[in-house]
Amino acid sequence: MQIVVQILFITLTIIAVWLFSKKISQVKRIILLGRDEDLNDNKSIRWKNVLLLALGQKKMFRNPLVAVMHFIIYAGFIIINIEVLEIAIDGLFETHRIFSRPLGFLYPWLINAFEFLAVGVLAVCIIFLIRRNVLHVKRLWMKELNGWPKSDANYILITEILLMSFFLTMNAADTTLQLRGYGEYANHLTGNFAFSHWLQPLFTNMSDHSLMMLERTCWWLHITGIFAFLNYLPYSKHLHILFAFPNAYYSRLEPKGKFDNMPDIQNEVLYAMQPELAPTDASPGQPKKFGAKDIFDLSWKNLLDAYSCTECGRCTAACPANITGKVLSPRLIMMKTRDRAEEVGRNINQNKNYVDDNKTLLHDYITPEELRACTTCQACVEECPVSINPLDIIVQLRRFLVMEESNAPQEWNGMFSSIENNFAPWKFSPDERDKWAENI
Repeated sequence: MQIVVQILFITLTIIAVWLFSKKISQVKRIILLGRDEDLNDNKSIRWKNVLLLALGQKKMFRNPLVAVMHFIIYAGFIIINIEVLEIAIDGLFETHRIFSRPLGFLYPWLINAFEFLAVGVLAVCIIFLIRRNVLHVKRLWMKELNGWPKSDANYILITEILLMSFFLTMNAADTTLQLRGYGEYANHLTGNFAFSHWLQPLFTNMSDHSLMMLERTCWWLHITGIFAFLNYLPYSKHLHILFAFPNAYYSRLEPKGKFDNMPDIQNEVLYAMQPELAPTDASPGQPKKFGAKDIFDLSWKNLLDAYSCTECGRCTAACPANITGKVLSPRLIMMKTRDRAEEVGRNINQNKNYVDDNKTLLHDYITPEELRACTTCQACVEECPVSINPLDIIVQLRRFLVMEESNAPQEWNGMFSSIENNFAPWKFSPDERDKWAENI
């Protein structure tokens, strides 16, 4: 029986790790479909961003109460699962609490710390469920979250509640069996733990065998739940638990208000103002493509942003266009970009190479109306807790609209024409552009 349990555990571990690795490899392949962008400078600043933004969640603390709760659920879940190492070794070698003897008196302190965190995670998950489903916090109750996004958030919170419950119940059953001197449990006397001992009275009328089955069931449910959670992550917004770290490292370090100029357009303006600088022997070359129409035209960092999005809605809540009733939602821009990337990934998986599906990110997923509503105020970039830049995607798609499709409102076209002909947005001669100040 012992060999069967070991084989089952090893098989489960191999399958879980293989499935997770396979999906993450697919996501990586999709991200690398984006054009190249060099973001390897200033490594010390980048590592500082990882520590402050991804690990320390610095930006979350603009709202201290929510930030503390989020930190508890994040740090608690990560730290508690250090115990998975002990569970994995126990499962691999069919041992029981293998670290209890080497760590001695430190072991109960460690498990007690885990239990404090587990109770904290339980409490915060319940509060977050209430915020989402009872209090209906506005940014968490927008129509763009209807369906899977809303369910996804609830599934994760419920899963974490179950995992923490399994952990506490397992400890309570284990220590009860120790007190009864039952079998292998009598050889690993850890003493009672901080919170799980309050559950022990529930087991008073249970037989030793039933209690042992409960402890083993919770053990299996805990480790199986961890493996299931691991493989759920790549299909969920909670992939940010992993991707927040590389996304913080590769965040752009330029001032947030800085736009990337297009050299060809910049040169055209320069040559218009100073014709003598225009090259006389320049060959036409290949026609340039301006902006982005599909995910292939975006950079790999744009696609990493899309997969790192937490769907928290802080960007949309701060967006002045959205606040005033426009259709633009920076969060939805990121969600649609990720949806399109996933669709392209399925296309490649099915056909081995990408086969044109007559769809594009622009128009089929994101509409011109959404793009034109953006004021480029950078509020969404400033608010994002994991350094996502929805504005960069919006600007690239809008550039394609205007410069490749000549798709712009008439008011814009009039301004563009005046700038091209008069070097100003207004319809008067460049020679008279300063006359407005004569009577001041």
